Amino acid sequence: MATFGTCETIVKTPSLLTNSRAFTSRTLSEAKLYGQADNPRVYEVMLTATYAGIDVKLIEIESASTQSSEYQAKFPHDKLPTFESDSGVALHESGGISFYIASQQENSPLLGKNKVETAQIVQYLLFANTEIAPYVKTWIDPILGKSNYNKPAHNQAVDNLKKSLTSLEKVLQKKTFLVGERISLADIAVSSALYSAFKMVLDVEFRKDYKNVTRWYVTLINQPKFKSVLADASLVDVARAEDDADDDIPPPPKPKSKLDLLPPSTFVLDEWKRFYSNNNTRPDAIEWFWKHFDPEGYSIWRVKYKYNDELTKIYMSSNLIGGFYNRLERARKYAFGSMLVLGEDNNSEIAGYFVIRGQEIPEEVTDAADFESYEFAKVDPKDPAVRKNFEDFIAWDGDFNGKVVGDGKIFK
Repeated sequence: MATFGTCETIVKTPSLLTNSRAFTSRTLSEAKLYGQADNPRVYEVMLTATYAGIDVKLIEIESASTQSSEYQAKFPHDKLPTFESDSGVALHESGGISFYIASQQENSPLLGKNKVETAQIVQYLLFANTEIAPYVKTWIDPILGKSNYNKPAHNQAVDNLKKSLTSLEKVLQKKTFLVGERISLADIAVSSALYSAFKMVLDVEFRKDYKNVTRWYVTLINQPKFKSVLADASLVDVARAEDDADDDIPPPPKPKSKLDLLPPSTFVLDEWKRFYSNNNTRPDAIEWFWKHFDPEGYSIWRVKYKYNDELTKIYMSSNLIGGFYNRLERARKYAFGSMLVLGEDNNSEIAGYFVIRGQEIPEEVTDAADFESYEFAKVDPKDPAVRKNFEDFIAWDGDFNGKVVGDGKIFK
């Protein structure tokens, strides 16, 4: 299988060098989605796949323009996410991708019960893409540091989003869902487009004017299938603020991490991540790791999920790992990890290893919301048994007490 690039969070299929991650499974056997895991448009597609019972593997890439000529021949539009089915169907808009996935399910409830409802659903796909997503992006991107704050553009985006929310408020005054009497692709598309806004800027005060929209959104994100896909669908209490470009006062310097004050290490974590991503794990990456690993500057930790007896579906367990990784963003500069879901549906466990800067678990890890759900135990890298087990977990093959690798993720 071709590898179209590397990213911050990659996934390796057992015994193969790929960057794929499985979610749900039924009809399409080799469907692939290319994009970033925390992108609301990716959430839209993965939610659709979850509701349709379709297996879609997310291959995380940061940019379409930097991918191989093979990729660009299939997807010339330079947009993410992109999708490729097992039959060679190539699509690049999340709405079209979601519609295609939903259509694989015979008489799909996601597409309505008749042609009128299907047309209404398409209407909301377009509405989400043109009347919500661009305004949310203009509002959110300066907060995330992805663009500079522009006050006129910001104000216009907020006004336009308010108009869109006002129209939704009227529609939802006497309705539970946007189309029909059950969750459809319309609800998935519009809620995904609003995901970042509800999480970061549509705070308590703002939501007072949109009680019906808020009720509808809260109903959706509390559905089990939504929870299995969304990393963190919490509603913000107080809106995050963007820097005003007219303010000449420089922001205060960010406090240094205690890890930056440690003595220099001969083990360069970024070099290890690149080598691991671009070479075969056995024997090349493993040999590179032990040749360069600095046990004084870094430590290795065996990690286990504390509530394995509560795990059910493999893809849900995989999403738990993904959610944990999303909340470890502060640690990305200082850690590498491989976490696997071992076993099968209703009989599985989450376990793996982390390589961490220093000899203690730093605040960048312990501060993650999910940290308390995992048990971290430091191991001795000189112990042959530890080495073998560590190698098996980063290679996704080996002895796992008779359990197969159901799925997994690399923190990178």
